[in-house]
Amino acid sequence: MATMQQTKIFLSQEFIEKVKNEVTPHWGPLGWVTYKRTYARYLPDEKRTENWDETVKRTIEGNINLDPRLQDDPGAEVRQQLTSEAQQLFRLIYGLGATPSGRNLWISGTDYQKAHGDALNNCWFIAIRPQAYGNSHIVPEYLKPDQDAVSMPFSFMFDELMKGGGVGFSVKRENIEKLPAVSNPVDLTVLISSQSQAYDEIIAAGAHDKEQWLSEHNNDSDYDWYELPDTREGWVLANAAAIDHHFAQTNPTGKHKLVLDVSQIRPRGAEIRGFGGTASGPAPLVEMLNDINQVVNTRAGQQLSSVDCTDIGNLIGKTVVAGNVRRSAELALGSADDQDFITMKQDQEKLYHHRWASNNSVAIDPSFNDYEVIADSLRKNGEPGVVNLDLARNYGRIADGRQTGIDPDVEGTNPCGEISLANGEPCNLFEVFPAIATQQGWNLNEVFALAARFAKRVTFSHYDWEVSRQIIAKNRRIGISMSGIQDWILSEFGNRVVRGYGEGTDPVTGAKIKRPVYDSRAVKKVSALYQAVVQADEDYSAALDCQPSLKHTTVKPSGTVAKLAGASEGMHFHYAGYLIQRIRFQDNDPLLLALSAAGYHMEPDVYTKNTICVEFPMRAPHADEAEFASAGTVSIAEQFANQAFLQEYWSDNAVSCTVTFQPEEGPQISKLLSQYRTTIKSTSLLPYSGADFKQAPKEPITKAEFETKSAQITQDVQAIFARQNGEQEQEEFEIVGQEDCEGGACPVK
Repeated sequence: MATMQQTKIFLSQEFIEKVKNEVTPHWGPLGWVTYKRTYARYLPDEKRTENWDETVKRTIEGNINLDPRLQDDPGAEVRQQLTSEAQQLFRLIYGLGATPSGRNLWISGTDYQKAHGDALNNCWFIAIRPQAYGNSHIVPEYLKPDQDAVSMPFSFMFDELMKGGGVGFSVKRENIEKLPAVSNPVDLTVLISSQSQAYDEIIAAGAHDKEQWLSEHNNDSDYDWYELPDTREGWVLANAAAIDHHFAQTNPTGKHKLVLDVSQIRPRGAEIRGFGGTASGPAPLVEMLNDINQVVNTRAGQQLSSVDCTDIGNLIGKTVVAGNVRRSAELALGSADDQDFITMKQDQEKLYHHRWASNNSVAIDPSFNDYEVIADSLRKNGEPGVVNLDLARNYGRIADGRQTGIDPDVEGTNPCGEISLANGEPCNLFEVFPAIATQQGWNLNEVFALAARFAKRVTFSHYDWEVSRQIIAKNRRIGISMSGIQDWILSEFGNRVVRGYGEGTDPVTGAKIKRPVYDSRAVKKVSALYQAVVQADEDYSAALDCQPSLKHTTVKPSGTVAKLAGASEGMHFHYAGYLIQRIRFQDNDPLLLALSAAGYHMEPDVYTKNTICVEFPMRAPHADEAEFASAGTVSIAEQFANQAFLQEYWSDNAVSCTVTFQPEEGPQISKLLSQYRTTIKSTSLLPYSGADFKQAPKEPITKAEFETKSAQITQDVQAIFARQNGEQEQEEFEIVGQEDCEGGACPVK
């Protein structure tokens, strides 16, 4: 009998060398540097990080071998088809005409991926209500698999954040009202052995000396004891036990004293094998456990509130970030009339302590009409964002009309807002740069078909949580995205997509509105590409004998991945025609020597110790053309219209967009939110900041300043790096301040 994955597809070195001689990667100005510091995995046997062709090979082989037909020998014809497809993908991705998500570039093809397929997905969604762990990789020993527990959604969140995914979570009233009242406060004690290398740090964080505590409590049997293993699961289970002990339904012994022993957890700076990076040590965990315990203790005899649950989620996110290896992305979704939730970030002390860890949005439905309240908060704080669950549940592309119940299980969204998700469901992304792919001679229909098949295979990964396995098998949701959309439209059609505004009528209120008029060629083109994705999915699903994907297309915000190819992020306009892009590096990063020798300006980071800020002068494609517009010049109305265009004709999921507005445009926000409530599934807004603070990530400059700064860069950094390091590089270094999505919405690792 054939064994699992007995048949493997590999790319030969002969083929790879042939492609390298024929194809030049379309690196953007920040491309190679961004790749080298973000996605090139360290190869300990060779004492260096990967080269781009090695990263692409690993990524594609990891993906192509997820085809379920390879679990047994599928025959020569299927093997040849998959080998040919792997070769096409290599050409496409190596040339940077398209790319998988940053999650795939980092983790695909590793041993970690084989054990935890969750890590291939960008983001997740979970509803904060009592749920059963089921047949998952993490189940507290005091619970039955089918037993509902308040801890479960927080365990899911903690686990996925530590595996590198972002998490959206719902604290809408309909979920929070299902939580039982807190039965009792918990007396929590955290212990650390004097033999631990982390002893001094953990004592300072609020733990107790293990040996001394035991000597003083050797006759005390009124407590439950848990010794935490040095694993990610151990951290999750510690938090689960601390939460569940507050509820009579899940307290295993009825005791109100809980002791957690963290002595086995590795100290700060120790290597994390498999996932990569270094450990944060147990101090952030100890602080989190004490903080969460305090939040729940204050509600003894009452239900947790939406704010309490958001605080718990934020404290978890803060802990995940503490190691400076993983990025935490969270979106809390509350009810639109929950004023405590909407205003919770006005508490400055708690904002700086932990409430910064999530973007907050509110869910609206067709009956909602109080947009001025939301607009007023947006003008002041840039929050909340808006998520229209009715549109998400009953529409694919808006152009295809209402399809009642087409996506009935949707309850929220991922942190970036481009995928509406059911409970436990992930977003599964692939990104195409249509302007670059066209320039390189690709047929875009073929490119998008390859993208659809790549993402489809990700749904056959091994998923750790039962709630996820069930919904993924049901929906097979994929999200094929485009980036550099503004560049592509200008290249393809010679103008922006919005050609003017005509008179229209609001479908709900009957009021007169200015309805955008779109370039008809763009409408036809993106609609045809959408159909190419759908057809590719149908064909591949038939070959795999599986459920066709419920939805297929999206526009992600992008960020790091777009920088590889030098494309504008998602649907967003370039920040400016000419600008300085600043990237932060750990001060021992070997790239700094090469950047300095090449002539890039660098200086110590004013916000973070042991960090260097490097300036990259940038010019946007088409910056000097009459039709070019940037985030600093394009109107708020045109940005809304662009998002609506893509939601109507391209995306059957959603479109991630952060609309930037000037102070004088603030009064338009309420009217535009109302006008597009029947078209746009989710959106967020932020004031355009320009260069309002020191070492801003992006600072607009003039063309003359760009030319002066560019002239100071006299050598190619990639060539210098190769000369300086040869085949020897220092050990793996941590990543500082680089996210997979624009604005820090989604993480890389």
